[in-house]
Amino acid sequence: MNGGPFCCVGEKKRAAVGSISMWGHESKTSTDGRLKRSAVPNIRISPATLYLSLNSLTHYLFLSRQPSLISLHLRQSEQTQVMATFKVNRVESSPIEGQKPGTSGLRKKVKVFTQPHYLHNFVQSTFNALSAEKVKGSTLVVSGDGRYFSKDAIQIIIKMAAANGVRRVWVGLNGLMATPAVSAIVRERVGADGSKANGAFILTASHNPGGPNEDFGIKYNMGNGGPAPEGITDKIFENTKTIKEYFIAEGLPDVDISAIGISNFSGPDGQFDIDVFDSASDYVKLLNYDALSGVAGAYAKRIFVEELGAKESSLLNCVPKEDFGGGHPDPNLTYAKELVARMGLGKNPDSNPPEFGAAADGDADRNMILGKRFFVTPSDSVAIIAANAVQAIPYFSSGLKGVARSMPTSAALDVVAKHLNLKFFEVPTGWKFFGNLMDAGLCSVCGEESFGTGSDHIREKDGIWAVLAWLSILAFKNKDSLNGGKLVTVEDIVKQHWATFGRHYYTRYDYENVDAGAAKELMAHLVKLQSSLGEGIRSDVANVANADEFEYKDPVDGSVSKNQGIRYLFEDGSRLVFRLSGTGSEGATIRLYIEQYEKDSSKTGRDSQEALGPLVEVALKLSKMQEFTGRSAPTVIT
Repeated sequence: MNGGPFCCVGEKKRAAVGSISMWGHESKTSTDGRLKRSAVPNIRISPATLYLSLNSLTHYLFLSRQPSLISLHLRQSEQTQVMATFKVNRVESSPIEGQKPGTSGLRKKVKVFTQPHYLHNFVQSTFNALSAEKVKGSTLVVSGDGRYFSKDAIQIIIKMAAANGVRRVWVGLNGLMATPAVSAIVRERVGADGSKANGAFILTASHNPGGPNEDFGIKYNMGNGGPAPEGITDKIFENTKTIKEYFIAEGLPDVDISAIGISNFSGPDGQFDIDVFDSASDYVKLLNYDALSGVAGAYAKRIFVEELGAKESSLLNCVPKEDFGGGHPDPNLTYAKELVARMGLGKNPDSNPPEFGAAADGDADRNMILGKRFFVTPSDSVAIIAANAVQAIPYFSSGLKGVARSMPTSAALDVVAKHLNLKFFEVPTGWKFFGNLMDAGLCSVCGEESFGTGSDHIREKDGIWAVLAWLSILAFKNKDSLNGGKLVTVEDIVKQHWATFGRHYYTRYDYENVDAGAAKELMAHLVKLQSSLGEGIRSDVANVANADEFEYKDPVDGSVSKNQGIRYLFEDGSRLVFRLSGTGSEGATIRLYIEQYEKDSSKTGRDSQEALGPLVEVALKLSKMQEFTGRSAPTVIT
């Protein structure tokens, strides 16, 4: 088995009811110093089989039905003294075009990153964009999803950090740390000397494929654990256009990142330490402390086997691979083909699918939720989590501070916010905008249509957190079915939500690797078209009430983000949104979002593509998509 996010085959017999409750409220320490959970996880999934597939760093598992009380031993780093001295070398360089960070950092092909000075220029430009106190004497996290070139990049960044006066670098064992885990480590980990992280370089291209001929990426996260704001990324880009030199340590050997330990060195600014640690232990420790801290696919065994009692024999392909096993680590209906089939969907569906399936992407920040023969759209997922959070998830028992979604995400969350009288925010695409709201205490739950869901426990989207949230909702909905009653399924939960709040039929068309010039021409055409749209585009489609380019003023810092996507808003609440994505590594990706709201409960059960057909036709006609791009069909439909 290789490739995308898959489910493995587990037992399919109808078994006695097991019990899983996702979060206990108390931890105890046994006589041997190990932490114990005092509450056994408790969801009854009877008589169904529960599937869970987590393709974060190529991890797959089957979650058993009968977890047992477990204990967790948190390993401590063994200190290794390395007496070595390095000096700082100044290397002349010059600007390299195309180093503008996108919504999730800088992503390019590996062959681009391995060009002389390419990575060095970007890292130095980042250090130069930060204030002195965030560099000199600071603590820096450096890790990623383990894709090809990561190990080399980590050694380069360590040497550059030393040369720029960083005091210590924290590296995950084998250089592995999922994106949500990095956020948690930055926010919560305290070093043996009392140090806390000031920021992090995360080496990932997220859901993009990995390998020598595929993608690599790098982004910088701030001291709050969230992505750098536009003010910083703009400075980084400006620095890349004027850079003349970078600094790197000479005489600093490569550090063995396959062994836990602290290596000590001496340089012009004094002592420099490299701490290689087991991030899974730290992250599970955060879970015990916080009772609902997100976890990542890299920690699947620790959480689902050791915490929730799944059998280790149910884990497959748990060794991270630089090329993700040759698959595309993007959790959607197109790339997660085997999982989709096992859940009873797709062209060759399994005849006896399980009740629950889930997948996470390469760096574990995205997720996909599936029920038996049923797909939950990311827009519906975040709305359903918000609607059930206070009752179903102990972390939110005191109430939600507010909710937020990215502009292209469907308005399903808006309706929940209005119904529950919650603060609501619509932000541009990019998790950094959610982080500002969370830091200000304005947002508890948020999400993006691009399979990203999260909460204020960290400042990144968190794929495994979303899975745990759904399992907790399932537990709550089935609390009255513990004696063998009818299982409340994923499909039941979604359809009940539609009956209460209405349904937002929704789809996204991705046109990947489009000629960049053609993509810009298409967007310019759409801008001009806004002022000339008339009535009667199609008889079974409502008239356009308004058209604009989305602009956002941050309520926290007052910053303004312009040109965030072109919107066509229809009189019946339907929407068409066009935007260029910043997550690709080459060419351009045009994303078309199509949404239609239906509040009549008798009409919420239609096939999504059938219901959206008229709007899709209008969107393709208005945009002249085939004329500008030469594409007769999208690359991916979600």
